[in-house]
Amino acid sequence: MSQIDNRPAINPVSNGFRLDKANGKIGGVCSGIATYFNVNPLLVRLLFGIGTLAGFGSFLVLYLLIWAVAD
Repeated sequence: MSQIDNRPAINPVSNGFRLDKANGKIGGVCSGIATYFNVNPLLVRLLFGIGTLAGFGSFLVLYLLIWAVAD
């Protein structure tokens, strides 16, 4: 017979998006996105910076909406 292992995982994978306030610079949005997609937070921050400048502030509005809605 096989037995089911009910012990918790050492590093459980999150089921959803969460702000990462511990590693975040302002609100933890970019760090949370980076953790969710398993990429470097610097890349996400650069994407938001470039998107804010090139998109006439649209990424800034997106950042604020995520910050207000998440967690």
